[in-house]
Parts: sequence; C-alpha cells; structure tokens
Amino acid sequence: MGVAVRVIPCLDVADGRVVKGVNFLNLRDAGDPVELARKYYEQGADEITFLDVTATVDNRATTYDVVRATAEQVFIPLTVGGGVRSAEDVARLLASGADKVGVNSAAIARPDLVGEIADRFGAQVLVLSLDVKRSGGRFVVTTHGGRTETDLDALQWAREAIERGAGELLVNSIDADGTKRGFDLELIEAMRDVSSVPVIASGGAGAVGDFAPAIGAGADAVLAASVFHNGELTVGDVKHALDAAGVVTR
Repeated sequence: MGVAVRVIPCLDVADGRVVKGVNFLNLRDAGDPVELARKYYEQGADEITFLDVTATVDNRATTYDVVRATAEQVFIPLTVGGGVRSAEDVARLLASGADKVGVNSAAIARPDLVGEIADRFGAQVLVLSLDVKRSGGRFVVTTHGGRTETDLDALQWAREAIERGAGELLVNSIDADGTKRGFDLELIEAMRDVSSVPVIASGGAGAVGDFAPAIGAGADAVLAASVFHNGELTVGDVKHALDAAGVVTR
C-alpha cells in the first residue's frame, strides 16, 4: 500500500474573512475562517491550509489572532502562508498554532530565506508555495497573490528550493484557479518529475471526478477551496470518489 493521499481544504483569507475569486481576481466573501476550518475538520479533512492572500500585497504580517483561533478549533496539521518574510515570522506562526508555514514571494525575492527556515525549524515545517502560470510556452512563478508575473521558471525554482530545504511543494495553477475545470495535469506531471518532496495540487477543482486524475498525474495531496466553501462538495465526497478510483485516502 502506498502513502495515503491527503485531502486539504484551503482558506484564502483577506481582512479576517475567507474569500474566493477566479484566477485570483474579483474576491468575494465566503465566510468565517474559524467556523469553516472547524466544519472541514469535522468532515474529515487531513489538513487545513490558511493563506492570507493580501498580506504580501498590503506589506503586512499574517493575522496571528485568526491563526490562533483556527488552531484552537482543529486538531489536524495547519499550514499558514501569506506575508512570511523571515524566520522570526515562522517562529511567531508556529507559536500561534501553525504546524507548517508556506512561503512564496519573500523566498523568490531572497532565496536564502528557504535555507534559513529549514535549518532552524526543519524541512518538514517549510512548504514552498508556487503560484504558477503559463507564459511563452513554459511555466513561470508569480508573486503577490498571483498579481505579479516573474520571469522565473517554475520548475527550476522548485528544484532549487528543494535543494535549499523546502519540504513540500504547494503547486497552484493561476490559470485554473477558481475555474472549476479540473486541475492542470500537465503542470502536476512536470512538478512531479523535478520534485523529490511531496507535491500538493491546487487550482481548478470543480467536481468529484477532478481529484483522482490529479493523483494520477503525480500529486501526493489535493487542495480545493470554492467547491467546499460553496457546499458543492464535502471532504467526504472527495474521499469516497478517490476510494472508488482505487486511491488510498486517510
């Protein structure tokens, strides 16, 4: 039996509320993060990912009180990202109840940050968050919540970050995000080819049938937001579909 696949609801948070948009634009309110996290925990989520999607854009830290309140309600791993710029930020998040911390824009601006976090807290704490889009026939990373496109090749950056100490890759397709047309399987396969650490697929889930192909493409975990927030699917629905497809879940 292989390692069990994880199903991870994602809470994109702005101004203390869960928000959701399409391709990271036109964000709308989707509820209270603490209430939603508890609901997903009760549904059988394996982890919760909490991303403060405007922290970097607003040049501020993640809202620690919301993280703390969320951590008090769920007893599964909690990954927090958004506005993480230093190892001290990671220390504060871990003290607030996070189990893992996601870094994106700050690591691209200063790659040494990856090694600093991994050396101090261990690779298992560090999730490299990649907001990826197609540009000129290749995959590039974006920063600031998908707003700023870089010229950095996403696959090369993933490989470098793993060498520096990243323990997991959260691979979000900006092109597929919120479209509900399915995960970007080509992107997942490409990341799997370069990654020696677990790959979390994100962006595009719209139906129960979308999740098993992502695992087939090489993902170790599947992450979704709007289908859960809108009540279209439960965590249990996704796990039943994966089980039916022969995928081992927790």
